[in-house]
Amino acid sequence: MELQRTITNGRSESPADSLMLTNSLDELSIDPDTNIFSVKKIDPKLRKEKYNYRDEKNIYKRFALRLKTDSQFLRSTVQIVFLLLCIWIGIEFYLFMKWGLSQNQLAFYERPPGVEGFLPISALISLKYWLQTGVINNVHPSGLFIFIAIIAISILLKKSFCGWLCPVGTLSESLWMLGRKIFGKNLNLNRWLDYPLRSIKYLLLFFFAYWIWQMNTESLMEFIYSPYNKVADIKMFLFFANISSFSLWTIIILMMFSLFIKNFWCRYLCPYGALLGALSWLSPTKITRNKTSCVDCELCTKACPSNIKVHKVNKVWSDECMNCLACVQVCPVKNTLDIRTPITKTHVPNWIFGILIIGVFVAITGLAMLTNNWHNQILKAEYQKRFKELDTPLYQHNRGQVPEYQPND
Repeated sequence: MELQRTITNGRSESPADSLMLTNSLDELSIDPDTNIFSVKKIDPKLRKEKYNYRDEKNIYKRFALRLKTDSQFLRSTVQIVFLLLCIWIGIEFYLFMKWGLSQNQLAFYERPPGVEGFLPISALISLKYWLQTGVINNVHPSGLFIFIAIIAISILLKKSFCGWLCPVGTLSESLWMLGRKIFGKNLNLNRWLDYPLRSIKYLLLFFFAYWIWQMNTESLMEFIYSPYNKVADIKMFLFFANISSFSLWTIIILMMFSLFIKNFWCRYLCPYGALLGALSWLSPTKITRNKTSCVDCELCTKACPSNIKVHKVNKVWSDECMNCLACVQVCPVKNTLDIRTPITKTHVPNWIFGILIIGVFVAITGLAMLTNNWHNQILKAEYQKRFKELDTPLYQHNRGQVPEYQPND
């Protein structure tokens, strides 16, 4: 393919910008040394089909068409829906906490089981206990099933939970996009700094995993049924409701870093993400590049929020890949960059991939509901008792040690 012309008006800074340029200029490549755009002519037979959504007058058909053909619109829709779900769970839990802290003076609101999704350490302990004993504990059962759903998604569909469902990931992504809009670009750390920082989340994961690995069945059961674990979600709420200056400033600093560096928390500090990234190596669904039809435009690499050199690999194995499909979306040549399975070697359409993520999560959490393993077995009367005792040593978690308690505690 011969070069048709050269444009010297700077770089495109976002997947959306890159997509717009490819739609209007056939195919765009970027010389990293000269900072120059080069446009190549693509054979119309190889070019991806372009959709003008505004041509569809029916708003519902237009919405459905965008969901089917625009992976980033689909992903954003899923992120927003899941974020709204988490906000709704937060509102329900807030009302439950108001009742508990009022010492039964206000109207009772049932505790939402979904809040247990924010207790990953308890879920990891519950998972090991279940694998060893076959028993699904009745303290935080929904937390266990949510955790299993997230693990299943990572093994089957790579680390897509982080890029499609995780509310923290959605917030992190929104922050770096805001930072790019304000400052014009995001910072890319050099390898000598990026690699050591990325190891932090694995060190944190190793710390938690090693600590839990050392626990025998008796220790696991002691923690799970401890008074502290029974109110772990309540303690989490109180931590943020009465947050210390140090913790607040830590969160603010992390958010500030996220404005400048893409997915700062997820990339460098999240042990949950480290676990899912490691499991994602087992995933059969990976983004695959067809070297034969690839035109080396490098738009895929430019669009990747995880800074993966997509244009240089045959298959994306990186533990940082969230299968967000931004690279797939901007690729201008059909059947060149998509998700494929090693067994069938068939391409998985983007919209089907999105449905699979939602389907796996809903199927496993739905199973918990159908088998009566969603709501815990802590009764209203017991919560009343524990709210009154929250300030006692029984509910303090000192340096990882569970306080001794009696059967009636």
